[in-house]
Amino acid sequence: MDPDSLTPPKRSLLDIGFMLFLRLVALACLIFGIQYWGLLTGYLLGGRARFDLLNLPWKVAASSLAVLFPVAALGLWLTSSWGPVVWVIAAGGQIVMYTVWPEIFGTNWLIVMMNGVIMALYAAFRLSLFLRRRRMRQVRVDSP
Repeated sequence: MDPDSLTPPKRSLLDIGFMLFLRLVALACLIFGIQYWGLLTGYLLGGRARFDLLNLPWKVAASSLAVLFPVAALGLWLTSSWGPVVWVIAAGGQIVMYTVWPEIFGTNWLIVMMNGVIMALYAAFRLSLFLRRRRMRQVRVDSP
């Protein structure tokens, strides 16, 4: 975009779809963050999952995810570069919790599958954006 121009650059349908996708994931992250805070403060599950009643692995996991998910939600909503990084750390933590250590955290295949599908969609969006930008660069180089 020309710095003196007042017209914003035109966004493609792919760019708009990716932004909407990131914002939907941000809302899901915010819900997860609120859920973890609700567990830790005793608001959910009748207070049975308050921080002081949890064992050490759950204290570490739940308190970390209670912080990471809202931070990821902010980064994803703003479509900043660090948002997906924080989200992958938080979602990866959940996946590891429920697949590597099911004897400690139990199994929750719904969360594992949901995170896996969202990660695959994110990778597909990023690949599509990369290929489109590469094609556009190629067209600019080839044109006289």
